[in-house]
Amino acid sequence: MAHELEIIDGKASMAYAGDVPWHGLGTKVLPDLTPDQMLKAAGLDWEVEKRDVTYEGNHGERKRASNKKALVRTSDGSFLDMVSSEWNPLQNSEAFSFFNDFINAGEMEMHTAGSLQNGQMVWALGKTKNGFHLFGDDVVDEYLLFTNPHKFGKSIQIQSTPIRAVCWNTLSYALHSASGTGPVRVNHRQEFDADAVKELLGVSKEKLDTYKEVAKFLGSVQFNDTSLNAYFTDIFPSNSKKPIDEFENKEDAYSRNHKTALEVLDNQPGAEFGKGTFWQAFNTVTYMTDHVMGRSTDTRLTSAWFGANRKNKISALEKAVEYAEAA
Repeated sequence: MAHELEIIDGKASMAYAGDVPWHGLGTKVLPDLTPDQMLKAAGLDWEVEKRDVTYEGNHGERKRASNKKALVRTSDGSFLDMVSSEWNPLQNSEAFSFFNDFINAGEMEMHTAGSLQNGQMVWALGKTKNGFHLFGDDVVDEYLLFTNPHKFGKSIQIQSTPIRAVCWNTLSYALHSASGTGPVRVNHRQEFDADAVKELLGVSKEKLDTYKEVAKFLGSVQFNDTSLNAYFTDIFPSNSKKPIDEFENKEDAYSRNHKTALEVLDNQPGAEFGKGTFWQAFNTVTYMTDHVMGRSTDTRLTSAWFGANRKNKISALEKAVEYAEAA
C-alpha cells in the first residue's frame, strides 16, 4: 500500500496535540507546545540547502549546470527536488515561527504537524479560538494551515481551515469557495514576508462568518430523493455512457461512490445535525473524501488538503448551494 506520510528512523514524521486527528496518524504530544517544540516533536527540525549540480562533459571533465540546483536535506543528505538557481527555500524553523505571534497572544495553539512525500511537503496546523455552533451541538472549529513545500512548482501556502469537530471533516476549500477568496500563496522566487501574509490573513474571521451563513442556509433546506440523487450524481458521476433514463432501475446507473454516499448518509458521525437537509448531504461528501475514499489514511490526508479531493469539496459546496436555492 502506498503511503504519503514520511517515515524517518522507523518513526512517522508527525505529531499532534489534543484529540486524535481524523487521519489517526502521528505521535501524541502535550497541548501547550511552542511552535519550536512542535517542530522537534514532529521530527521536522532539519534544514534544506541548494547544492551545485554537475555533469560529465564530452571528455570526462566535470561541469556545473549554471541554472539548476539540487535541493538537499542537510540532516541526511537526501535529495528532495531539482530547483532553479533563483528558488528561495524557506526553512521549517522559519515556517513554524510564523505561529509565534498568534501563540503568544493566546489566539491559537499548535495542534498538528508533519511531513509528507519524503519531506517534500511539510505542514503545521494551529487551532484558533474562532469557530461556531450549528443546529445545537454541531461544532465547526477554525484552524490555520501552513504548508511549506520543498518542491519545485509548489508555493508556500497559508490558509484558514474549518474542521467539523464531530467527525473531523475538513472544509477548507469549501470555505474559500464560499467567501470568494482562497489561501495566501507565496512563490519561492520571492522572499517570505510573514507580516505581509498575516495582514492578508486578517480577513479569515470574515470568511468564517460567511461560511457559517452558508452552512445555516444549507441546513434550512430539505432535500428529497430526486434532488439528493441528482446532487450525488453531479459530485460522483457515473462512467456509464447509457443515459440514466434508459435504466429500468435508476440505482444501476449510479457510480460506486454515489451508492456509498447513500449508504453513509444517515450513518456518518453528525448525521443527526441538519438531518434531511443539504447540510447533511454536503457533509456526506466531505466525510467520504476524508474517511472513505482513497487507499489509506495518509493518502486521504494529502488529497484532502493538496490533491483532487479539495476540488471535490469546492464542487460539493457550490452544487449544494445551487440545489438548495432551487428547492
